[in-house]
Amino acid sequence: MEKSALIDSDVNYNWNFLNYPIHTVSSKPEQTSKDCVILLIHGFGASTDHWRFNIPILSTKYEVHAMDLLGFGKSPKPQDVEYSGSLWKDQVVAYVKEKIKKPTIVVGNSLGGYAALAAGAELNELNAGVILLNAAGYFSEEKTIKKNMLQTSIETVAGIFLKNIVLQRLIFENMRNPKNIKKTLNQVYVDKKNVDDFLVESIRKPSLDFGAFNVFRSVFNPSGPQGLPLDKLFAKLNAPLLLLWGGKDPWMNTPKKRNLYKKFIPKNTKEIILDAGHCPHDEIPELVNQHILDWVDSL
Repeated sequence: MEKSALIDSDVNYNWNFLNYPIHTVSSKPEQTSKDCVILLIHGFGASTDHWRFNIPILSTKYEVHAMDLLGFGKSPKPQDVEYSGSLWKDQVVAYVKEKIKKPTIVVGNSLGGYAALAAGAELNELNAGVILLNAAGYFSEEKTIKKNMLQTSIETVAGIFLKNIVLQRLIFENMRNPKNIKKTLNQVYVDKKNVDDFLVESIRKPSLDFGAFNVFRSVFNPSGPQGLPLDKLFAKLNAPLLLLWGGKDPWMNTPKKRNLYKKFIPKNTKEIILDAGHCPHDEIPELVNQHILDWVDSL
């Protein structure tokens, strides 16, 4: 499948967030039937490169933007920032208001899915819709479930270990090893044909940047800020919602999680289950692209 030439381009810093230059890419057709824009938000450890197979097709019909969240990809990784879902939500909201300035359909995968939903809940008239691809996040019910003594003890010990900077460094170094990156990707991609050297390098290279370790520490800090639960965000969302599930995702798509989604998603929601893993947009891009275009066309 055609890969976007935009992802091989030089760094494009034409917009700032919190006074930091943010890498963005965009593409649009000569004509479009709707005055709306599609904004793509990547997941943890990924970047605009993860939309390599989506931008060329989506931009044949609509104006498409993608950006590297602060702390990831080609965007800076400052050490004086508290990384959280709220931070990235603010980045998405600011970009739509300051750069796009049109009704926008926000699309997000994994961590980017949480940022997309949180941003969509705040954008009001600038939110034309939200598309979630195996979004990260938690529900209020998951925090209030009573745990037994063993579960509490395990989580307490795990929390202590995860706060140990030496252990954090060991985990970080292990995670950014190319062989381990590929191993992890193979675990979450059902069809592994797109788990290639380009994808591995697109994850590994930004992890070498100064400040990348601090981003990792912030995201995996068990006592760090978590933002609003998904049920609260769904309640605030006043726009159409499309759930594109990679149905074989070993991380996010547990039966219990799906049941909570069904309980709290707004009425104006369409749900499609795909034969894919955690990153369906990159694993089966042809099908995902078609579902996105069909849904946007129907709005």
